Amino acid sequence: MALAVVRDLHALKGPPSESQVADLETDVVAGFVLARAAAGITDRTIEGNLTDLEQIRAWFGAPIWAMQPKDADRFFGTVLRHAAATTRYGKASTLSLFFAYLELRHRAEIYALTGVVPQCPIDEMNRPRNPQCLIRIPPSEQEMQTLLTGWREDLASCRKYATAARNFAVCRLMTQVGSRVKETLQLDVCDVRWDLGRFGKVLLRFGKGSRGRGPKQRLVPLINGARGTLEWFVEDVWGQFGDDWDRLGAPLFPSERKSSDGGCFRLTAEQVRVALAEAVVRHLPAWQGRLTPHVLRHYCASQLYLSGMDLWAIQELLGHTWALTTMRYVHVARTHIEESWLRGQERAARRLEGAR
Repeated sequence: MALAVVRDLHALKGPPSESQVADLETDVVAGFVLARAAAGITDRTIEGNLTDLEQIRAWFGAPIWAMQPKDADRFFGTVLRHAAATTRYGKASTLSLFFAYLELRHRAEIYALTGVVPQCPIDEMNRPRNPQCLIRIPPSEQEMQTLLTGWREDLASCRKYATAARNFAVCRLMTQVGSRVKETLQLDVCDVRWDLGRFGKVLLRFGKGSRGRGPKQRLVPLINGARGTLEWFVEDVWGQFGDDWDRLGAPLFPSERKSSDGGCFRLTAEQVRVALAEAVVRHLPAWQGRLTPHVLRHYCASQLYLSGMDLWAIQELLGHTWALTTMRYVHVARTHIEESWLRGQERAARRLEGAR
């Protein structure tokens, strides 16, 4: 019995034309975008993925599915050699995600047309390391009080009281409830619910969602003196920017600039950073260049924990999905471990005395 000759049918079809490859590449990328959108990923995150893929495609000069580990070695080892660790890790993650999509959805189709089997070029040998989170240790309570006291005293003699008071109120609020600067500046006047709960609450409608899945809303109670801060700002300062309280979307923290409909634009995050930096230079120069709006969030979490609030309550306040994330925001004093150990020894001694 003779053996039949087995031939690769792909070889009989001939090489694909450039237009066929280009059409398939377009369909693949469009499908990737649609799949990410179907998963609930935000447009901004998807745009970032596409930017990464376009950069890699332009450097490689061919469809990305043809990349081999040696190509990834050259890209990350030469083009991105001196890039920030977060940049390298982000682009590697996008590339790995795209190849996972190719293998699940288009592996057979790509092989049938080009003879290439998509296989992720990122492996254990060339995978960029996940950059560790920076430890943002906030100032002590005494240092923060020095800053805020000096900043508040400046309001009495500043040239633009309303502007300076608004900037102070934003930063003060972030030290009290730990809100992010961007979600704080997205607050409208109507988002302050004075009658909810024991202290009143604010509705943060544009909280940061996990894994790029868009805004996550949460109600934040006006604890830790936050109600007093907002009452002072709304009653004494807000009216100096305008008096249209009932206008839909009136920002809680307005800018001096007016829009075409007569209302105010929103204060920007950059304006807050500049105002905080200038206040730090005047009243807390040792922290110049280190105290940012996000560090204020760390300060709030640390102070609430030291005052006795449990970790789960802080997690809910900050809007974290995982308690592990919240733990990175809590920075205890150097003597906290020693004091906790001494208290544990005292409890153990009392139990022993009761057993005798």
